[in-house]
Amino acid sequence: MKSTFIQRAKAGLHPLGTLITLPCPEIVEALADIGFDWLWIDMEHGTLSLRDAQQMLVAVRGKAHGLVRAPTCDPIWIRQVLDIGADGVIVPLVRSAAQAAEAIQAGKYPPEGTRSAGIARANSFGLNFQPYVSAANSKTAIIIQVEHIDAVRDIEAILAIPGLDGILVGPYDLSGSMNLLGQLKHPEVSAAINRVLSACKLRQIPIGIFAMTASEAKLLRESGYDFVAVGIDATMLLTSAREVLNQSRI
Repeated sequence: MKSTFIQRAKAGLHPLGTLITLPCPEIVEALADIGFDWLWIDMEHGTLSLRDAQQMLVAVRGKAHGLVRAPTCDPIWIRQVLDIGADGVIVPLVRSAAQAAEAIQAGKYPPEGTRSAGIARANSFGLNFQPYVSAANSKTAIIIQVEHIDAVRDIEAILAIPGLDGILVGPYDLSGSMNLLGQLKHPEVSAAINRVLSACKLRQIPIGIFAMTASEAKLLRESGYDFVAVGIDATMLLTSAREVLNQSRI
């Protein structure tokens, strides 16, 4: 794809993605073929390995942006996710500006960061080494997840860190960190989420969020979110299969 994920988000094109949890490259290939702009390949929850994620990135190359959520905010995982050729890394479990700065540094080559350079799929196993290293800082997205109340309280400092490409809100875990697990409509949870949204808009930092349904995704995009992931591969499969099964039994 000619434009990067962040360029599309900043241009107001509202990239629409979906969450990938099943270790099946054919699923992501099919989802890219039907028109999803980006795929959120999730290594934090479920059983996806680094090799699974790489095979999925191979399957969608050129059709959609592949963003991989690392298992943790460990710099080693961030480097490995980018080395397999991800268009960006989603960094979970970030609770402070200090953690965010470490994650961003790990995802950027010097002088902007501390990412080490090695032969990997991202640079065509060395065939495209120098061009990739020269362009990676501007082309690969470092997305910080705000999913804890501590990160909300530190959001202005997080957004001020050089090299930050975007924020992804995690409403469910955020509610849990406030001892309001699952109460996404609770006034305090809504206020925390809106604080992050407002701060991102003020700083002109792209912000994304997850939606379970298409109607929710539309509302969130209208509310100002720059990129949205809607639905989960396993859930969409089950929902569609149940509908077919039930209708067939009538």
